[in-house]
Amino acid sequence: MPPTTLTKPVSRNGATGASPQTDAAAFNPFTGFVPFAEMWETGMRRWWNLTRHVMGIDRAPVGQTPRDAVWSNGKAVLYRYRSENPTVRPPLLLVMSLVSRSFILDLQPGNSFIERLVAEGFDVFLLDWGVPDEEEANNTLETYCDELLPQAVAKVNQMGGEVGITVFGYCYGGLLTLLYAAGHPDDPIRNIVVMATPVDFAKMPTVMTGVGKGGIDPEHLMDHTGNVPAEAVRASFTLLTPTSDLSTVMDFWEHLDDDKFLSSYQAMTSWTRSHIPFPGATMIQTAEMFIEGNGFVTGDLVLGGRKLDLADITAPFLNVIAERDHIVPPESTYGLDEMVGSDDATEMRLPAGHVGLIVGNGARKRSIPSMIGWMLEHSDVEA
Repeated sequence: MPPTTLTKPVSRNGATGASPQTDAAAFNPFTGFVPFAEMWETGMRRWWNLTRHVMGIDRAPVGQTPRDAVWSNGKAVLYRYRSENPTVRPPLLLVMSLVSRSFILDLQPGNSFIERLVAEGFDVFLLDWGVPDEEEANNTLETYCDELLPQAVAKVNQMGGEVGITVFGYCYGGLLTLLYAAGHPDDPIRNIVVMATPVDFAKMPTVMTGVGKGGIDPEHLMDHTGNVPAEAVRASFTLLTPTSDLSTVMDFWEHLDDDKFLSSYQAMTSWTRSHIPFPGATMIQTAEMFIEGNGFVTGDLVLGGRKLDLADITAPFLNVIAERDHIVPPESTYGLDEMVGSDDATEMRLPAGHVGLIVGNGARKRSIPSMIGWMLEHSDVEA
């Protein structure tokens, strides 16, 4: 007797994975009885999707937009995304947060902020900080804002034809962008965009600010590497929405027969569950300067022994706010456009969450076009 084989079926909803539809249809005991036949095929599809999810089969790939590493310093790497004919100048530098993996900006084809930027003609660069270990435990805000960012900006400007650059910071990457721009007003910055960036730490969630005086000693959060471990970073985000994992699992079960949903689910959960360690020295500075001192609001910003002033930021400026953000609440970032010294400063409020600004249907239809529109208005576009 020949061995029995299970042929993976044709996938559904345009996904690239496979499920047992072919066999389910071929050996459906309810053929001819439409409602029961559909139930059989749906059940088989759910079984296959559950199997491949648990077994790690056909995992949804992420970060697929082609790119090349063009500069590095330590674990920090500058990537340039391939484009045959960029039509927008100046080049665009994306500055990522220190605690999140950068592929959230390039999640999947058709659901990628970077893919959209490249398609719109931007010359896109990304500064990825890498995953810190013992070597990065002593990295300070000066390391990022006075050393690595100026070097990366100089490289992007040189590769982009010495026409200046647009700097775009996301979340904590926006905080780094603000400190860098205020401390280096003569650098070739044409435009600045910050998105979901914390400014008024008195209005941040308690779970994000319970470090420092009256709270947890930052050094008690660190592991043997001298950094805040990734597990502690993820736990802090989980505490913001304690039922989020449950609702995510419920969505998973409800849509288990949908191959396209499963692919998106795997991509998003691979990001939300893979935070990276936070450099210990930077954690201590963050607690002192922002959580305790609320430096952006009070103006008490000192970096490298010099006082910084956001009023020294004079390039065209855009502050993008997610009105449904539970990580960086909108009230914690209102008014940043009035703190900088730019004559052209805009506050853009969008009906989205922290990640929904750049991922999902709302991002594709509303948030991303709005941000791209502002950047195009402040760039030189070839006809």
